[in-house]
Amino acid sequence: MPDEGGAGKSRATKNGAKKKGAARWLGYAGAALAVWSVLAWGAARALIVEAGGGRADALVLLAGSSTYRERARHAARLYAEGRAPLVILTDDGLRGGWSAAEQRNPLFVERAAEELRREGVPAERIASVAPTASSTYEEALRVREFAAARGLRSIVVVPAAYQSRRALWTFTRVFRASGVRIDLDAPPPGEQTPRPALWWLQPLGWQLVPGEYAKLAYYVLHYR
Repeated sequence: MPDEGGAGKSRATKNGAKKKGAARWLGYAGAALAVWSVLAWGAARALIVEAGGGRADALVLLAGSSTYRERARHAARLYAEGRAPLVILTDDGLRGGWSAAEQRNPLFVERAAEELRREGVPAERIASVAPTASSTYEEALRVREFAAARGLRSIVVVPAAYQSRRALWTFTRVFRASGVRIDLDAPPPGEQTPRPALWWLQPLGWQLVPGEYAKLAYYVLHYR
């Protein structure tokens, strides 16, 4: 007759080993997730910079369809604080969704201007540069031309948060020897831009953080 006690002990030992193995792998997964979370947060934070903080001749609101509302509201707050008497908009030529009120697809630069007005910036204090720009580098070139024509001696660039390091790098180089002071003040992530600790949980975050590193590498190699 089989030794039922021995078989039971054997099964219990095997079950115990399986549970220990599962617990071990769960521990590894938890540790890996913790390490990844710290690295992801650090990578996102490293993209966010600021420069300056005083008054300037104009705020420069960079184009960007995915976070235009966040940036426009931040620019309006800076205007209300007295950082600059003029808000300059760059135009990437892209259009947003259908507007039932206007019966058309407004440009994102128009939506940004509308958001500025809604937040209290007078229409006469809003200007846009032309022609359209397809990159941050082209935006910097357009703004330099505008600044030279208007006699501006200082500007505050308002980019998206994770774009800020590349924007500062680009504007500093384009305006080199121009005599124009470049400050930068980006909105904190959280409204439309994913927060640094959680960007990897959202599809937009993968576009904004890893995508920004790819753009930054290209700029450093191409425009140095």
